[in-house]
Amino acid sequence: MLAALGLDADAEAVYRLMLVHQDWGIPELAAHLGRTETEVRTGLDRLAELNLLRRSLQAPGGLRPVSPDLGFQLLLQRQQAELLRQQQQFAESQAAISRLLDEYSELRTGERHGVEYLHGIDQIQTRLEELAHRSTSECLSFMPGGAQSAASLEASRPLDTDLLGRGVSLLTVYLDSVRNDNATVEYASWLQQNGGEVRTAPSLPLRMVLFDREVALLPVDPENTKKGAVQLTGPGVLTAMVALFHQVWAVAAPIGCAQGRDEAGLTAQERELIRQLSQGATDEIAAKKLGIGLRTSRRMMSELMARLGARSRFEAGILAERAGWSD
Repeated sequence: MLAALGLDADAEAVYRLMLVHQDWGIPELAAHLGRTETEVRTGLDRLAELNLLRRSLQAPGGLRPVSPDLGFQLLLQRQQAELLRQQQQFAESQAAISRLLDEYSELRTGERHGVEYLHGIDQIQTRLEELAHRSTSECLSFMPGGAQSAASLEASRPLDTDLLGRGVSLLTVYLDSVRNDNATVEYASWLQQNGGEVRTAPSLPLRMVLFDREVALLPVDPENTKKGAVQLTGPGVLTAMVALFHQVWAVAAPIGCAQGRDEAGLTAQERELIRQLSQGATDEIAAKKLGIGLRTSRRMMSELMARLGARSRFEAGILAERAGWSD
C-alpha cells in the first residue's frame, strides 16, 4: 500500500503494530506478526532508514515510532525531492542535446571529423540496416513522435528480429502517449517477449539510435526527420549521447506498468504539458512534444485548469506555480 514511498509490506506491518504497542520489543512483535526476529529486525532497519523510528527517551536503547502525521510528511517530501532531481536531470539532458544539435546545424554533405550526412529516408534506412547487421552488443533508441506508423513498425521488425536473435541488448524509449496506440503497444510487447526492453517518457529530446556506443544516427532537423540524418562516430560525442540516453532511461516508466501520479496528483505527461506551456510553447508545439493530438492537449489543459479552479491560462499559470505544479 505504501510501497511507492519506499515502505515495503513487512516494514509497514511492523510500523503499524509499533504505533499500537509502543512498549513491545522484537520478540513480541515477531510473535504477533508470525515472523522471525530476523525479519522484524530487517523491517526495523528499513523504518530507521526512512526516519520513521526514533530513539526512545523513556526506554534507553529502545525505539519509538514517529507519528504518522510527521513520518509520512517526511516521506512525501523525500519523494518530491527525488522527483524534482530527476526532472532537473531530464531538463539538463534536453539542454545538452539542443546544444549538440546547434553545433552540427551547419553540416553539409560528406564526412568530416567523424560526421557523415545521409540524404533521404532510403539512405537512412540502408545505413540502419548496415549498422544493425554489424552491431554486437547493444542498440539504444529514442522514438519520439507518439504512435509509430505502420510503415515505421514494419521497417523496424526485421532489424529488431536480427538484433534480438544475435543477443544484442535492445533498449527503446517511446513517448507516454503510445500507451493509447494498440499497434505500438503490441509491437512493444513483441519486443519485450523476445528479450528487448521498452519504456516511455512524457517527452523526448529527439529521435536517436545508438549502436554499440560507437555510432549514433540523429536527424538533421528534429522537426522533419525526412530531411536527412547525421551519423556521428566521435568518442566524445558518443559518450555524451550514451549518458543522455541512460539519464532518460532511468526516469522512464516500463511500458507494461501502470503509470501513477505524483504527490500533486499529476501524471508525468500532465506535468510535462505544464512545463512546456510555462516555457512559452504554443498548444501545437506542446502537443507535438508529447506526441498527442491538439484536441487532446487542449482537453488535458482544460481539465488541469478545472482542477486548479482557474478561469484563464494566465490565472492557471499563477495557481500552478503556487501549487508547485510548475517546479
